[in-house]
Formats: sequence, structure tokens, C-alpha cells
Amino acid sequence: MSTSRADPPRPGPSTRARVLTVSGDTVRERRDDLATEEPLEIRLSASRHVGSATPRPRAADGSVPTSAGIPGGAHRTVAITMRTPGHDFELAAGFLYGEGVITPGDLSSIAYCTDEDLPREARYNTVTVRLRQGRLPELPALDRHFMTSSACGVCGSAGLEVLRDRCAPLPADAGVQVAPKVLYGLPDRLRAAQSVFGKTGGLHAAGLFTAAGDLVAVREDVGRHNAVDKLVGWALMTERLPLRDSVLLVSGRSSYEIAQKALSAGIPVVCSVSAPSSLAVDLAREFGMTLVGFLRDERFNVYSAPERIAAS
Repeated sequence: MSTSRADPPRPGPSTRARVLTVSGDTVRERRDDLATEEPLEIRLSASRHVGSATPRPRAADGSVPTSAGIPGGAHRTVAITMRTPGHDFELAAGFLYGEGVITPGDLSSIAYCTDEDLPREARYNTVTVRLRQGRLPELPALDRHFMTSSACGVCGSAGLEVLRDRCAPLPADAGVQVAPKVLYGLPDRLRAAQSVFGKTGGLHAAGLFTAAGDLVAVREDVGRHNAVDKLVGWALMTERLPLRDSVLLVSGRSSYEIAQKALSAGIPVVCSVSAPSSLAVDLAREFGMTLVGFLRDERFNVYSAPERIAAS
């Protein structure tokens, strides 16, 4: 790979546009901020020499190890997902971890790809994840779902039968007890932390909280599953997994993909401001996850494992 080419402009989380605003009989032109949606290609690369890889220094924000360019042996594209630019390395790491492709010990480095055959405009839309091992893992589950949208994630990429092979039920005595009054306050805290949503009104968010309701981290994206991947990737890169003492809140609904990603990260309590899907409920009940839906206006429904909701 070469880094001789001048870097193209890096896409941001929001994009300026001119719009016409119509209100009653008044029409005016103004500038507006839109949530950016662009593809992210995720590539896997095997180390050329097994055991030669060493951990890379963390990026300026302290979130992930990086390298200027990644040489190596075999490589392949495993997914292309539509996302909001920002925290791209976390997104790639979280996606691969949530799908069972990598473990924390597999990761050597993550970087934007600078292959000579890569179009210049794709420089910041292609991420290569380099593994420590010299061979790429088998990826039959991802072969059927090469392209993912910002709306649904890798739909049906792993059934409950597959999850039983790689995920254990969450321990019932994990020690997480969340009071209803704490849950009531989470949506407002999440909304207050959504900086890009405040500009665009068009992004989902995932927030990680303590059982006392303190915000630990928040990520935004046009896809709610991407926002969760970014959180899981952040936890992976900062060596916080498993997140056994955490509460996850997502804007919108709880889908199977979100429940699957939360389970892989060891999160015992998952909440959403809207409804869960039937398969998300099935997953939560089988694996002992506390699933909360319709969390708004000081009310909520508990669909599974209510023992983690402390009495008022």
C-alpha cells in the first residue's frame, strides 16, 4: 500500500444542503444540515508473518490502534454497510466482534485502506482490519449477506441455533439492579448527548449507562445497529468487554440484530424507546437478557428477565 497520494476530504457526520422551507403562504430558501450516509467497506487482512504483529499505538482520540497502511498476506472484503462517518474503526471492530468473526486477541491493527487500486474518493470509506493470525477465518454466515443497509444490519446472519454455539446465557446473578426511576431518566440523557441529532434530526443513537444511570458512552449513526456496533467496538478497543454491569439504550426499536450484538458484548439490560421485535424477545428470554421496550413518558414494558428491575 502507498500513502503518496494526497488525502481526499474526509466525510463528516453531517452534510450541508440548500432547501426550500414552505410554511403557509411563505416560501424561503435556507441552508440545512443532513445526516451523512455513505458506504463503509470492511476488509479483513491476515498477518504475513504469524506472531510478528505488535499492538499499534492508540489514535489521537485514544479509541483504537491504527497504522498508516497495512501490508500483509491474504485479505478479503467481508461487508459493505451504509453508515454515518465517524468512529469507523469502532464500527468495523464492533461489527466483526458481534458477528463472531474476531475475538479481542485476534486484532492487530485497524486503518483506512490506501491500496493503489482504490479510488481516491473511497479512501475514508474503506477500512482494513488486520488480524494477528496468518490465515483468514471461515466466514460462511457473512457470505450470504455481503451488502448491508443502514436500516436492518446483517438480517438473519445468525439464528438462535448459531448463537447457542458461541454465546452462553447471561448470569442471573450478574449483580445489575436498575430502579425504574433510573430507567425513566435515560431517554432524556441519551437525547441530550446526541450532538449530531441536534443538528440534523436524522440519526439514531445507542447509549451505554451504568446501573445508576450515569452515561458512559454514546454513539450516533443513520443505522441503529451501526450505533451499537460502534459502542461494542469502543468497548473492545478499550478492553472493557464483557459489559456485564451495563445498561444499553437504543433510540427506536430493539431488533434481533441489536439483541444479538448486546448479547455478544455481555450486556444484561437492553432498553429501547420503541417496541422490540418478536425474535429479539425470543433471544432475550432464551439467554436471560432483560429486555425493556416503550421506555418513555415514565413508563415501560419488561419482556424478559424482570428480576434485574429493582423494586421502587
